[in-house]
Amino acid sequence: MQLVKTTRDTLLRPLQIVSGIVERRHTMPILANILIRKEGEAVSFLSTDTEVQITTNANIGSGAEVTGTTVAARKLLDILRALPESGDVSLTLVNKRLTVQSGKSRFALQTLAAEEFPTVQEAETFNASFTLPQKTLKHLFNMVHFAMAQQDIRYYLNGLLLVLDGENVIAVATDGHRLAFCQVKTEQAFERQEVIIPRKTIIELQRLLEESDEPVQLDIAANQVKLGFTDIELISKLVEGKFPDYTRVIPKGYKNDFTIGRDELLRSLQRAAIMTSDKFKGVRCIISPGSLKISSTNADQEEAVEELEIDYGGDSLDIGFNVTYLLDVLNNLKCDQVNVALGDSNSSALISIPDNPDFKYVVMPMRI
Repeated sequence: MQLVKTTRDTLLRPLQIVSGIVERRHTMPILANILIRKEGEAVSFLSTDTEVQITTNANIGSGAEVTGTTVAARKLLDILRALPESGDVSLTLVNKRLTVQSGKSRFALQTLAAEEFPTVQEAETFNASFTLPQKTLKHLFNMVHFAMAQQDIRYYLNGLLLVLDGENVIAVATDGHRLAFCQVKTEQAFERQEVIIPRKTIIELQRLLEESDEPVQLDIAANQVKLGFTDIELISKLVEGKFPDYTRVIPKGYKNDFTIGRDELLRSLQRAAIMTSDKFKGVRCIISPGSLKISSTNADQEEAVEELEIDYGGDSLDIGFNVTYLLDVLNNLKCDQVNVALGDSNSSALISIPDNPDFKYVVMPMRI
């Protein structure tokens, strides 16, 4: 039975959309597969790791039959990528084998029954629903994602906090050493609600969301979030746990601050980072009226020193930072200038964008 007949690129797109979450190693072999369902011309492609599920649709079906099967995602994707770009491709299901044919190339793949595929159960009721333009949601995630923890035993840090508060949608991420905060104002009004979206879901959404004004529909349930945009639906479990109170972490009232060119500071820190050791990524910042001196050393007694002129008249400070945390935020920002506010040598630094209260980045000092 022929499932699909279309061009290679038309088939490749939905497979690329759903294959991102497919893990190479699984306790359940069927999770390495994608579920392909066909009803006449309408074909749906679905993948899941039991925590996240992505579905997309395309009108590329051949014949009026209704059927479904599952096939290895990576193998099918690798085959299509290796085929000529201009060629037509057909998928045919016969005797539990899926045949991929293009020109004189033919591949026969093993399948597993569609009925055995463990799809994620969608929540029955959602507590909140709202829409945002794709580029707005992508911007929110981009501004904070780098501060998410990776495989922290405090599992609630391995994700991103999404807060609905009045007219604002807020994203916060922290790994316990630094915290990133970003908010956007909407024309909608929300009752306050907080959910933690897993790291893997955020990474996947950054890949899928586009720089467009097309809307994303977000539906939030007690233990699940559902996002729908263009022809994609993503359902993800939420992380249970209590996220740290970010309002207490973000410092207020610092009197020592200066504004500096983002690119200038970034280049100096990149050069200083060369002389740090792999394990100890510390740089020392000596701030005095009119001057910022950045230095680093390593176990071989090698040294780097960078001096920058700054418009600063506050207290003299000697403070150390993990240079990676500073580079992460500076690489991620697109603005020309950044503002750096400091308390004393033992207090966190606050990095923000001048005249923009919607982004804040807090980084803890380290002893050097």
